Amino acid sequence: MQAHKPFKYAVVHGRFQPFHNEHLAYLRWAHSYGTHLFIGVTNFDRTTIQKESTSNHRHTAFANPFTYWERAAMIQDTLLEAGVDPTQFTIVALPIHTPEKWSEFVPTDPNESIHLLRVFSEWEQEKANRLQSVGYQVITEVGSPKLISASTIREAILFDKNYSDLVPPAVAVWLKRINAKLRLENLNALESQA
Repeated sequence: MQAHKPFKYAVVHGRFQPFHNEHLAYLRWAHSYGTHLFIGVTNFDRTTIQKESTSNHRHTAFANPFTYWERAAMIQDTLLEAGVDPTQFTIVALPIHTPEKWSEFVPTDPNESIHLLRVFSEWEQEKANRLQSVGYQVITEVGSPKLISASTIREAILFDKNYSDLVPPAVAVWLKRINAKLRLENLNALESQA
């Protein structure tokens, strides 16, 4: 028997570049608050990514190497591999810079939905503030150390270092399938020329 969850919908978001084990823990934590989990993939259109004063790298090409569909596939396959019922989650594109438009993408009614964020930096706190400013109910987890960084994983892929203990097996399969190393080498070369 499943424990009672306080909300009908739990909403999370992130770039997931790539999806890793700490992201999976974030989704599990959030899903404990809602019967159905909505996972918003941000920076889904790499041609419209905006620079943020509270995060000096999240707009770069090297920090956004994977497409929306690749990240959605990584997340879906990871959740299925982890035994999550596919009827209990939905993956959507989510425009991070316009939370006032989120009702077109995810549930936003504060009586039914909760938006959950783990705060590691000024950027996550800024996102929480933006969501609260447009009337969304928000829960933040503050103070937990960030144990895994997607930046570290991207660099490990680029420099042929082991990252297999940092990502779920389904993600490792996708990273090989899409030749993440070659893509990161090309992006790194482009950014080095700039």
